[in-house]
Amino acid sequence: MKGFSSGDARLGGVNPLADWLFVVLWLVGVLGTFIPILPATLIILGAALLHELLVGFSELSRGVWIGLVGLTALVFLVDNLAGLLGARRYGASRAGVWGAFFGGLLGIFILPPLGLFVMPFVGAWVGEVVAGRPMEAALQAAWGTVVGMFAGMLGKFLIHVAMGILVLRAIF
Repeated sequence: MKGFSSGDARLGGVNPLADWLFVVLWLVGVLGTFIPILPATLIILGAALLHELLVGFSELSRGVWIGLVGLTALVFLVDNLAGLLGARRYGASRAGVWGAFFGGLLGIFILPPLGLFVMPFVGAWVGEVVAGRPMEAALQAAWGTVVGMFAGMLGKFLIHVAMGILVLRAIF
């Protein structure tokens, strides 16, 4: 593996530490995908930046950085669109979408981390009921927000794995 040879003069053999530090932080970021209050994408980007600081910006090419920035933009797009599309697919109105949004914000403070998953459902349901939708339609729309949220998490997970593989291919 690159970085383990005794003839490696880059920063006096810091490469193995930098490489494995990236791996650990990347795994924290990937696991953070499922804990909505953790900035998983920023943890992964920060891990890549820290790695490069430790090795004197010698291992990640401009193409890798462009790929990381592009994947980061994709994460934010998936994160913002998945819940909305899920809610819309299951018939949520504007009130339900806003209810899910505010429910998600409340979920940060109410029963964390469980509240982060439950409160968007409750918020969407309340929004739909307040808007005058029948109970069955309100529940269906609220379910759509949950489906969208989990689809978004799956998408972000896959993108976070791709970000790590992109860096790992460059450093190992």
